[in-house]
Amino acid sequence: MALKDFKKRSPLVSSFGYAFSGIFKVIKEERNIKIHLFAALVSVGLAIYFQISRIDWLILMLIITIVISLELVNSAIEAVVDLASPDQHPLAKKAKDVAAGAVLVAAIISIIIGALLFFPYFTILR
Repeated sequence: MALKDFKKRSPLVSSFGYAFSGIFKVIKEERNIKIHLFAALVSVGLAIYFQISRIDWLILMLIITIVISLELVNSAIEAVVDLASPDQHPLAKKAKDVAAGAVLVAAIISIIIGALLFFPYFTILR
């Protein structure tokens, strides 16, 4: 949907349209979010297969949401930094590196949480 189409709608509907547009743009253009989404789909598939508990579902959805949200924020920070500082600058590098680091920390912790969450289900298969 084109940007002009969102402007014709109510401000609330437009804001959702802008948000979805941003999400789809990042998915289309950024490799890392595709990796995170693939991992999320695999995790959800395992959760369905193992029929995990309600609390495990809540934990799984929370960690998926955190990683995907941080990846979206990281993409936004990178875009703003590129706009504000097209030339290389130490502070621009720092901002981009710190944002990427936040995603990395969340991804590593989500892998650990996922392993702890699914380990009991895999040991049942033995």
